[in-house]
Amino acid sequence: MSFTITDLTADGTILECTVRASPDLRRFLTGEPFRTSYDVPIEDVPEGVLAVPVLAQLCPVAWANGADVYVDEVDATFARALEDVKATLLSMYDFMEGGQLYARRTIDPDPIHGAGAPDSDRAGDADGGSGLLFTGGVDSTCSYVRHREDSPTLISVRGWTITPDRSDDEKWNQLRTRVTRFADDHGLDTAFVESNMLAALDHPMLLAHYKRFVDGAWYSSVGHGIGLLGLCAPLAYARGMNDVYVAATHWEGIDLEWGSRPDIDDYVRWTGTQCHHDGYELTRQERVDVIADYVREADPDLQLQTCNDRMDGNCGECEKCYRTAIGLRLSGLDPTDHGYPFDDADYRDVRRSLDRGEWVLGQDERYMWEDIRDRIRETEPTSPPERAFFEWLVDADLDDLVAESSPPLLDRLLRASARNAPNSAYNALYPAYSTAKSGLERVRSR
Repeated sequence: MSFTITDLTADGTILECTVRASPDLRRFLTGEPFRTSYDVPIEDVPEGVLAVPVLAQLCPVAWANGADVYVDEVDATFARALEDVKATLLSMYDFMEGGQLYARRTIDPDPIHGAGAPDSDRAGDADGGSGLLFTGGVDSTCSYVRHREDSPTLISVRGWTITPDRSDDEKWNQLRTRVTRFADDHGLDTAFVESNMLAALDHPMLLAHYKRFVDGAWYSSVGHGIGLLGLCAPLAYARGMNDVYVAATHWEGIDLEWGSRPDIDDYVRWTGTQCHHDGYELTRQERVDVIADYVREADPDLQLQTCNDRMDGNCGECEKCYRTAIGLRLSGLDPTDHGYPFDDADYRDVRRSLDRGEWVLGQDERYMWEDIRDRIRETEPTSPPERAFFEWLVDADLDDLVAESSPPLLDRLLRASARNAPNSAYNALYPAYSTAKSGLERVRSR
């Protein structure tokens, strides 16, 4: 079993290549060429670094199937990084089998200094610089606050939560506008990366095969740490970035199987650049505290954006919006001043939605509500509705709340059907699966 990468080209700002698979792996590819666009020319980036983005997406899929990957040229520093990341994923997941990377040429432009050493021939400042994957949410904003003295370039990626489909054009434009405004207000540069990585890979088929083994989806549980960082390689090389930061989602003491962790992200590197999993020593509420201190000291009008439903602001009614608003209150801020309309009456809605299982929660969210509960125990409520909510959450069984919100049986049956179907049958089955799933989501949202 194998994947083969061919026809790798860099034309101006566009990276493109073809990915082929042996017959038993073709179901994990859609047939689209892998394509990523940058806002800086990448034609002078070495081929071994240009291969990093596609390898970062493809290798975890290969390892899940015990398959090998073939490529013409690979950056030697990144090849070593892949071995380290592979070891982590194999130790994390029993279904991972491993596999080997085979390259005709393994290139080390800086063999003396090794991983993460600056390359004097690259574009950008001689002193290098840094980049930060940025959405404007709690985690990435906290990382900005922590590294603001370095003036990191804010990097936003289209291809995961915002798809390359035209239907998501408005969301992408809204995110670009918001990140650009933040950068202008804080004297920072921006970088925007657009990729079809989850359209070249057949992500629904990956979900059908591996959802039973993971708490989230394929990309969140397995692929997004190395995947998102790997997309940055040509950009980082072209702009001379020595460091790229990705904000931690979880924190010390949470042992969840998740695709972005210190023992994944801190291993990711290519010639001239070292990646960093940032803020892992802080809980989410402690990250909100960092932001609150910064707001009081320097940026009283700071706006956060965490909503998964909107990119032009926060809906104020989804689980993540409510959770963030309550976190801001616990850190001494008025959520309404920072993008979240919230008052005491909303505590009743939050409790009702959690009690009724109206939100699909995973272990991820369970730990975040537990973090809030820990802070509540140290906080004096300021109103009767707040007191009632605090008392309820302190006694709530969070495991039961997560179990109550598990995906319905029909979703699981549809995935199993797709998983076990031959390729030809799957091609006919998947449109029906998508239609049925969309119908279920519309019913749940009423």
